[in-house]
Amino acid sequence: MPNSSSTRKQGPDQLDGAASAPKQQRPKLADNEKKTVNKKLKDVEISVPIVYGNIAFWLGKKASEYQSHKWTVYVRGATNEDIGVVIKRAVFQLHSSFNNPTRVVESPPFELSEAGWGEFEIAITLYFHSDVCDKPLNLYHHLKLYPEEESGPMSTKRPVVVETYDEIVFSEPSEGFFARVQNHPAVNVPRLPAGFNLPPPVPVEDVNKRRRGDTKDNPLAQWYTKFSEADELSKFAAARQQVQAHIAKLRRQLSVIDGQNQQLKPTSDQ
Repeated sequence: MPNSSSTRKQGPDQLDGAASAPKQQRPKLADNEKKTVNKKLKDVEISVPIVYGNIAFWLGKKASEYQSHKWTVYVRGATNEDIGVVIKRAVFQLHSSFNNPTRVVESPPFELSEAGWGEFEIAITLYFHSDVCDKPLNLYHHLKLYPEEESGPMSTKRPVVVETYDEIVFSEPSEGFFARVQNHPAVNVPRLPAGFNLPPPVPVEDVNKRRRGDTKDNPLAQWYTKFSEADELSKFAAARQQVQAHIAKLRRQLSVIDGQNQQLKPTSDQ
């Protein structure tokens, strides 16, 4: 059974980007146009739901002392859409025993595969496009190779899957960033007031390349945990019901105690 968890994370502060420009030439903007594109949208948040984790396959009879599993660690869109519209680069820091332990993935899908026998913490650093944010975001994932006891013995057909759902939140995004991602399926954007005019979007990457960046057809997709807003809301609703039931139980207990105290009070002489 896949292991999964869910959190909501406040992403890096929205700042003017310092990352290098993409290889293709951008149209030059006048100074007043640049100011409009970089203008901040007050009281606005853009969120990008992501999932990061690993999938590990036991090699069975092919396993050796130092290579018992093949595994893949990754960062993907929660609905397998292309998050390359926001994330420019991912750096995975592996254990020092690996050759070239710092692995850089320059384009989506942001994943890497290796083989080994041990579990360890992987640091994942995400770098964003220049109109998104100039501060990287650090994530940490503990590589999991071996199943929990309740999941049964190791199997070459059923991998170990450990994933974490998260949301990167960008506060006060630039108008240019908002305009560029407002119709992208990997990004959650709010509605702006009627009559609000955004600047024309500035392309950050090749459209055809972006289409190839999703993970819907990834060979590992069949093992991905399915995260959705409805699932998260149902979890919150279930937790709320448990809390309300516990509160009702405590109120009943307090009522009984109050009743007992009333009975113990001495009656006044007439």
